[in-house]
Amino acid sequence: MPTDTARPLAEGCPPMAATRTFRFALTVSLALAAGYGLALPFPFFAPLFAILLGATPGPPPAVRGLFALVMLVVLALGLGLFLTPFLAVYPIAIVLVIAVCLYGATYLSVGGGKVLPGILLTIGVTMIPAAGLVEYALAVAVLQGLVAGIVVAVLCQWLVYPLFPEPPASVTSVPPPQPAGQARWIAARTTLIVIPPVLLAFTNPALYMASIIKTATLAQQGSRISARAAGRELIGSTFLAGLLAVVFWFALRLAPTLWMFFLWMFLFGLLFGGKLYGALASRFPPTFWQNVAVTLIILLGPAVQDSASGKDVEQAFAMRFTLFVAITLYAWLAILLLEHLRELTARRRQ
Repeated sequence: MPTDTARPLAEGCPPMAATRTFRFALTVSLALAAGYGLALPFPFFAPLFAILLGATPGPPPAVRGLFALVMLVVLALGLGLFLTPFLAVYPIAIVLVIAVCLYGATYLSVGGGKVLPGILLTIGVTMIPAAGLVEYALAVAVLQGLVAGIVVAVLCQWLVYPLFPEPPASVTSVPPPQPAGQARWIAARTTLIVIPPVLLAFTNPALYMASIIKTATLAQQGSRISARAAGRELIGSTFLAGLLAVVFWFALRLAPTLWMFFLWMFLFGLLFGGKLYGALASRFPPTFWQNVAVTLIILLGPAVQDSASGKDVEQAFAMRFTLFVAITLYAWLAILLLEHLRELTARRRQ
């Protein structure tokens, strides 16, 4: 993801920032239209992966890179599918395995700089077993939806990138890997924070399914920010995403068609892309706006599916958003507590 801060509007919009903004918005909106137009399982996975893949500017993966990415998805999610039958029989052992996998996923992301593989592994060992507790076929459907979503996201990148290419000499910035000691601590901290919400999701997977994705994204975002900044970034981005999701939903209700869904997503994508790449001024870092975009998709996607199936959209949205806020508050307080305990331990050793 980009690490440069947004430039003030008075300096004007850099041409490269504008190019990246339009590329990001068009890729995400096209992935959304393809996901719903093709009636993919869990169609909001496609724009979700478009956001995660497009947050770091640069060319899309080549055919070999796409194949490697799909294999990574299959392996990560296949691990979760393999654990599913054993979860009900050996719950304690499987939870310990999940904890080890979460530690490894976070260390891979923070210590190795592999953010997307870390997120995929986190989702694979949490969301797939939870879906399997409802029905094994649902776990398979989630796996298929995730694989299809990432393939569609990359295909949309292939279509859009030639229209808004990076200049040959451009250098993209990625988060630098943390030192080994700090990475181990962050991985342990993240594992301790994520396990309780995952266990809660296992008690009622149908209710907490969307919250698992939120927990996975919080795990990766929270691992890269300090305890002092956690409250503002995690809580602020969640509330802003909820507000924007409400605005998006009522705007979509004016003309609930796939074409308007695409256009509204494009407009919101311009906002998020502008904040990510500095085309629009912002006091918040790019990670804040990436989390806003991801949370909006997680809130909006199930709401659209609830509407299509005749469910009470407002009630389901309120329940889902309340869970997201509770999870975010818990993550923030847990970060503060664990960092405080770490400081006390360090003082006693001195």
